[in-house]
Amino acid sequence: MPALVELFPYQRKWLADKSRFKIAMVARQCGKSKFMAALEVVEDVLYHESRGEKARWIILSRGERQALEMMDEGIKPWCVSYGAACDASDCDFKGDSGIVYKAHEVQFGRGSRITALPANPDTARGFTASVVLDEFAIHQESRKIWAALSPTVSRPDLKLRVLSTPNGKDNKFYELMTEQKSVWSRHTVDMYEAVAQGLDRNIEELRAAIGDDDIWAQEYELKWLDEASAWLTYELITACEDTEAGKPENYRGGFCYIGNDIAARNDLWVAWVLEVVGDVLWTREVRVLKRATFAEQDAVMAELMQRYRVARLSMDQTGMGEKPVEDAKRRYVGRVEGVLFTPPAKLAVATLGKAAFEERKVRIPAGDSILRADLHKPKKVVGPTGIPRLIAESDSAGHADRFWAAMLGIAAAAPSKYPEPDIFFGDDENDDESEASLIAQMVRAGRRRGQ
Repeated sequence: MPALVELFPYQRKWLADKSRFKIAMVARQCGKSKFMAALEVVEDVLYHESRGEKARWIILSRGERQALEMMDEGIKPWCVSYGAACDASDCDFKGDSGIVYKAHEVQFGRGSRITALPANPDTARGFTASVVLDEFAIHQESRKIWAALSPTVSRPDLKLRVLSTPNGKDNKFYELMTEQKSVWSRHTVDMYEAVAQGLDRNIEELRAAIGDDDIWAQEYELKWLDEASAWLTYELITACEDTEAGKPENYRGGFCYIGNDIAARNDLWVAWVLEVVGDVLWTREVRVLKRATFAEQDAVMAELMQRYRVARLSMDQTGMGEKPVEDAKRRYVGRVEGVLFTPPAKLAVATLGKAAFEERKVRIPAGDSILRADLHKPKKVVGPTGIPRLIAESDSAGHADRFWAAMLGIAAAAPSKYPEPDIFFGDDENDDESEASLIAQMVRAGRRRGQ
């Protein structure tokens, strides 16, 4: 190990553990990728090279950007630190499905190789190698990746390393960390333990800056947030994340739908822009305002309506939304609809939104922990009649305002594909539609969506 590198005790403990199957649950910003995963891989390769042997490692990261970061900020610097003779290259990797992925690779003199790839069931197949699953809890289709990976490490001399922060309970990482009878050597380091062992972080300042108890509990205290009642599980949310989503410059000029959750005081005003590309709704922009005047809100909406070809703007008409909806209908004639958020209406809108997530028909920005937590915030509760409703606690990040803007935008696109039934409920807050009738409408809409 290079003499000038000072590792913390939890990192040295990980490197000293030579178990074949090893898993670590580590808080964010504690060096698990660079100082634990990458360093162990490089040391293992150099050990085999020194003995005239070849070692083969595959690193599967959340996406192409994360795979490149692992190689550029982890593997390559450690190779340089050790003075290792190696060549780095980028190449195309063609999976069994025929899809081509960008692979990043380092090759050594005696034939050892380290390859970093984006993780999915396609890239997890076809290798015989030791494997690192980096941030495994947020890998899309984690159970399918796990099934595809099993033959890769079947040889007894190969190793499997899994590292991540938690991401709810509905994923394979949770199962590996919590199953009772296990062959895994487990390592757990929350932010408090990391700081106690020497990591330079101001916990109180960091927690105040984050300003969200759920994010802090999951990302830094390593708590398993309950997914049972979540309307959108973390696995559903992360499965629809894409690094190209949320970038206005990627707008292709197609028809767009905007969902607008309205607030003027403590909560957030959010406009969520979705462009239809094929049969997928791509997020082009999520605009968020806090304590903005109605004039400021109108100005932002005017900018969005001018920039995008908006087929429909769906706005929360409840309470203070009455006047903004009235004004918008006058400005953008024929393209605006107001939604009164009665409990049945909220459930109907959210059901269409959830179906889009389940069918992977929506793409949202990747890696935004605040956005992810907001989409996860609404919980399903069942009333005495057996009809579910959605609730969400308000905090410093809002009252699930991003969630409702997204749901409104997705629902706004639905009538263009499925003209009947119309899930919007006019302007009468005391609409006499029964909950049972509305649920039946949603079921029919779901059947049409599946055709």
